[in-house]
Amino acid sequence: MKGLLQRVSHASVTVAGETIAEIPAGLLLLLAVEKPDDSTTVKTLCRKILGYRVFPDDQGRMNRCLQDINGSLLVVPQFTLAADTRSGSRPGFSRAASPECAQALFHEFVAESQALLGAERVGEGRFGADMKVALVNDGPVTFLLQVGGVAKRG
Repeated sequence: MKGLLQRVSHASVTVAGETIAEIPAGLLLLLAVEKPDDSTTVKTLCRKILGYRVFPDDQGRMNRCLQDINGSLLVVPQFTLAADTRSGSRPGFSRAASPECAQALFHEFVAESQALLGAERVGEGRFGADMKVALVNDGPVTFLLQVGGVAKRG
């Protein structure tokens, strides 16, 4: 499971002209589910993201996590992060989980986040939709986190 994590001062997701989720300061997470991922992977990545220290302390060092600052989380499904880009000029998606599995684990991730942060602090994109994601990256601060059994790379 891969997550592209961005510290934001604001983020939103729009589908067909309607804003379906919006958060103030916090984290925007673009989430990809890969074939080996399961419920254990979901819990591991969720706890890592919620505890990842990317917010400044009083000295300006990244020593605070989302929970420390009472921030929000916007989770957006992003299967293209699972792409194999090693060769050619077109990405391959053989590492991505099936849509059914990915959707189930995406929703499980959102539910786990809501259980740990509170439902009012977690927004979500719409799986399979053509989404427009808007954000103000604060810093900019962006990290790619990966956990779980990564498929062997040929």
